[in-house]
Amino acid sequence: MIKAVLFDLDGTFADTAPDLAAALNQVLKEEGKAPLALDIIRPVVSHGGIALIRLGFNFDEQHTDFERLRLRLLEIYLNNISHFTTVFEGIDELLAKLEDNNIVWGIVTNKPGWLTDPLMEQMGYTKRAATIISGDTTKQRKPHPEPLFYACQQINCHPSECLYIGDAERDIIAGNAAGMTTITALFGYIEANDSPEHWGADAMINHPAEIENFL
Repeated sequence: MIKAVLFDLDGTFADTAPDLAAALNQVLKEEGKAPLALDIIRPVVSHGGIALIRLGFNFDEQHTDFERLRLRLLEIYLNNISHFTTVFEGIDELLAKLEDNNIVWGIVTNKPGWLTDPLMEQMGYTKRAATIISGDTTKQRKPHPEPLFYACQQINCHPSECLYIGDAERDIIAGNAAGMTTITALFGYIEANDSPEHWGADAMINHPAEIENFL
């Protein structure tokens, strides 16, 4: 019996791509470069600031300007973290049904706490979530299962009683290693060269409402 539903944040619970894309394009503008379309940026969002700077500037962490640009990206994003971000269609309805049926829910993300916490607060979900685990909450982060085990401790729930939903292979690896039922969110930030059918999830869904089938 499922007693808890845990979500990855970016690309599963919330559509954060518009604000992250805006931040990247602001950095590109400051550096005299042309902006990128949201459709180009969107699939990369789940991989964080490093991946976004790689995409925007076409160089890696060894470049002398890389860290400066990454920090500038994060500064802009933090100051505009919820301007365009919303939860995905169907999430609010799903949360209401979970709460009506006394099924707790929470967030387990690799996003650092100094970004996760203000985002969840500004969206109005902090007090409703039973647990919020960020990328720096525990020593290890996904694909290691430690953050998911820690979430279970906080909500007093055995991993076998939890669903974990994510849009990246690391989410499924972590959830499987923790012994949870895992679901791939195909509506999230999946790149064209990804193969979610090979990630080993128990199921794949195209809309949050489909999660109800597992409860």
